Amino acid sequence: MEIPILSPLWGHEHLDLKTFLDKIRLVGYNGVDTWLPDSLGDRKLLYEYLQKYKMLIVAHQHSASGSTFKKFRSSFLKNLYECAESDPILINSHTGRDYFTPSSNIALIETALEFTAKTGILVAHETHRGRFAYSPQVTSGYFAMNKDFCITADLSHWVCVTESMLENFKTIVGQALKRSRHIHARIGFEQGPQITDPRDPIWKYALDTFLLWWDKIVSLNVAAGRKILPITTEFGPVPYMVKLPFSNELISDQFEINCFMKDLLAERYASYRKCY
Repeated sequence: MEIPILSPLWGHEHLDLKTFLDKIRLVGYNGVDTWLPDSLGDRKLLYEYLQKYKMLIVAHQHSASGSTFKKFRSSFLKNLYECAESDPILINSHTGRDYFTPSSNIALIETALEFTAKTGILVAHETHRGRFAYSPQVTSGYFAMNKDFCITADLSHWVCVTESMLENFKTIVGQALKRSRHIHARIGFEQGPQITDPRDPIWKYALDTFLLWWDKIVSLNVAAGRKILPITTEFGPVPYMVKLPFSNELISDQFEINCFMKDLLAERYASYRKCY
């Protein structure tokens, strides 16, 4: 199995696309995790750049909308097909809404499974606040309703929502780890979706907890005979990144932190990265 490590575009929107792509390539990222640019010119630049440098992409479906569920579902499917244009490893999807009925969210999950059956492109539904998989206990119900869908494990949201390190959700977390086909490697804590800096010893307990979850995801994917498991270093900008009061100064550097995570994970999973 291969473990490519990807950089998010999130937080780098102020850079022109080529500058961003050069930046992540030169520090050793294997690809990008992003929504597709609105500009057709930028899309062409992105696809040609990835092909030229043999870099990978996880594409995002995050903007489905509609005044009725029928329109929302149509928008969701349209976005999946647009993501498919990028020839992604998989599509990371912000699926549904936390206030949709279970039957509506399941309909979207089934739509994604039908899309995968037609295209061969996997859709991984991100465990994200505001979406159907916003908490472990609610997501467990969806697992029981459909045995086939997979997820992007962003457990930083779950520790925030439950105000815990998921000590009381071991069975549900185990179910989630088995379904994980992509990792968003951001570390949350009991009161937020992002610790200030994973290099700070004060957060060792959180870093160690998340590393054990990610280790388990890796071992489960290896045991299942999967060929690839992308990991995105997803520490984010403001408001995930905290600013000091009054001075407006960021307490940490997003790209520096993500590079630290990249290097930590590359070393930890070195045996799965021989081709990179």
